[in-house]
Amino acid sequence: MANLRRYLLSSERTIFVVRRHGAALAVAAAKLALFWTVGLFALWVFNGVELLRTIALVFLLITVGWFAWMVGDWSLERFVVTDRRVLLISGILTRRVAIMPLIKVTDLTYEQSLFGRAFDYGAFVIESAGQRQALSRVDFLPQPNLRYQQVSALLFGNRVDIDPDDLPDMRHTEPVPVVRRRR
Repeated sequence: MANLRRYLLSSERTIFVVRRHGAALAVAAAKLALFWTVGLFALWVFNGVELLRTIALVFLLITVGWFAWMVGDWSLERFVVTDRRVLLISGILTRRVAIMPLIKVTDLTYEQSLFGRAFDYGAFVIESAGQRQALSRVDFLPQPNLRYQQVSALLFGNRVDIDPDDLPDMRHTEPVPVVRRRR
């Protein structure tokens, strides 16, 4: 996507830009195979009826156009993570840009199914405080382990801040008395 810079601030540093894994097209490809099976069967059954045969041919052409649209939408969509925001840019005719500032991210869940582990893709579930966001789930991310580590490093940094409330207050502690058993 050559015009990615138009969606980014000049002060932002891009961490990564990825397209969804090709497995995102699996359901559409399966539907296309089913449509073509039905369409070719209809052509065979209605071989002698010109009107029904023409309808079956138009159906086959429409399904090819539909699948081309799905592939085009997949090829234009990008998941972008910068040092400040997470963006999901999609759409062929109408461009949609879903954005979530990193400071609003309260929870990041990483999911990887059996097929995801086999083909190296996964899903991110991004939650923020307050309301439901437009950018809450991103499926079919390639190399999800690497992406998860990159986003986690942005969210938490290399240094883990320790909350003082989680540490024992060593100033007010005394040695634990030794209790001896009576016999």
